[in-house]
Amino acid sequence: MFYVGIAVLFFGTSPVFIRWSHPFNAVEIAFWRLAIATCMVILLGLLTRQPMRIRSQEFPRFLLYGLVTALHFVFYVASLNYTTTAHSLALVYTSPLLVTILSALFLRESMATRKLLGILVAVIGIAIMVGFEPHYTACSLTGQCMFLGDGFALLSALCYAIYSVIGRSERDRHPLFRYTTHVYRLAALWLLPLACLNAFRHPYTLSAMGAVAALGIFPLGLGHTLYNAALRKVHATYANLIATQEVTIGIVLGIVFLHDIPSWTTVIGVLVTLGGITSVLL
Repeated sequence: MFYVGIAVLFFGTSPVFIRWSHPFNAVEIAFWRLAIATCMVILLGLLTRQPMRIRSQEFPRFLLYGLVTALHFVFYVASLNYTTTAHSLALVYTSPLLVTILSALFLRESMATRKLLGILVAVIGIAIMVGFEPHYTACSLTGQCMFLGDGFALLSALCYAIYSVIGRSERDRHPLFRYTTHVYRLAALWLLPLACLNAFRHPYTLSAMGAVAALGIFPLGLGHTLYNAALRKVHATYANLIATQEVTIGIVLGIVFLHDIPSWTTVIGVLVTLGGITSVLL
């Protein structure tokens, strides 16, 4: 629980850094943060003397893991270009329900009825945070298209759920840094061709490059690696539920740094979500 609690603090910085990384697009941001995080975990693996190689017959499986991871990050970053921080984060964290279903199907990990009700309450809280938008389906010429952005966020949620179950399923086969190194690097490899196509099509300001580097170091290199460590200790749903508080932290940081003020429905949704998480963990 401690690992995922610290991970959430790092996760919460991602919406701010993503906004600050303009004019990098979603694919470029996802590629560079994955490439930077790969370098970080390789270094940590070498320092801790973990064996880093995987067997050749495992490569196709890890290639698939990398694709799921790449899609999660691309869809998440893209969603923030079209919808609000609160909407994006809230919809990405509908993933606990998906994690529970996938864990039951593939890992044979069941949960008590009381805890399932807690998950339902947490998801309801996230739904409240989404709120009711009077111009929900309107798409403006300036790039705001909440319907499209929310769709990207839901796709990111599905990939995040699969990513969480994969991380837990591999806990007994590979040490942490070997697992994360190959997942991150193969995810970056999937995105490399598109990243090259988008290279040098916009100015590379120092502030934008710093924001992208920070995304690789903090929410991914530190945050997701700690999250994967937590998945080795607790049920994937528990870890994913605690990680939903990226929503709360992201909203608070959005207010402070981006002046993105949430509605009262968002505030109520955060409180309901906290209640659901508490009922699951007690």
